[in-house]
Amino acid sequence: MDRAGHPDRRALLAGGLAVASVTLAGCSSTSATPLAADASPEGRPHTPVAAFTRLMDGNKRWVSGDLRHPDRDPDRRQFVAQKQEPFGSVLSCIDSRVPPELLFDTGLGDLYVMRTGGEAVGPVVTGSVEYGPMTSGTPLVVVLGHQRCGAVAAAYKSIRDGKPLPGNLEAIAKALRPAYEQAVRKGGADPVETMARAQVELTAAELRSNEDLAPLVKKGALAVVGAYYSLDTGKVEVLAGAPS
Repeated sequence: MDRAGHPDRRALLAGGLAVASVTLAGCSSTSATPLAADASPEGRPHTPVAAFTRLMDGNKRWVSGDLRHPDRDPDRRQFVAQKQEPFGSVLSCIDSRVPPELLFDTGLGDLYVMRTGGEAVGPVVTGSVEYGPMTSGTPLVVVLGHQRCGAVAAAYKSIRDGKPLPGNLEAIAKALRPAYEQAVRKGGADPVETMARAQVELTAAELRSNEDLAPLVKKGALAVVGAYYSLDTGKVEVLAGAPS
């Protein structure tokens, strides 16, 4: 129970997963062929360093064009149909040019992926990020911003000019206001790029210190990394939080 007397969220999530596992087991065919412990040839990374290394090695392959396309065959599809244990969670932008599974050269069941305009966060998004680390021990979270982000550019102009964006797009601008304010304080030749990087750093810091993820970070079971993707080169640059 939490301090207010409500059931602990981690306990509820874990209980829900346990029920789901029992249900799935009951529905499985008794004639199904047993699957290997891990259908991925490299196995699942279990530490922040190993998970981070796996992602960054994949990005190097993306940059060079020497892709492996791992975990994308029928055996892997069958394996993750029964169970998933992604080794990383990525919060990225909705931009069509920034698909995490591709730019990290990963496959089915490797990543939890959350995508919002400008990596804007709120309770539902934060809960989605928490899901992997809190329920299945996912050891890595990456907040991934990118070059020439349209959502950040629109929010920057909206806030600067005092002209609200239409519809629910205004919610994105409001979520990005702290990054805007930091960019204004920092200055620089390209304030939109400064704001995009600030959004990554602020979001990663917020996740790293939140009440549910902070204990995992403190004991070394989780790393929350802020990173930035270049549309020009395909390279992921680490801004903060790389595990060591």
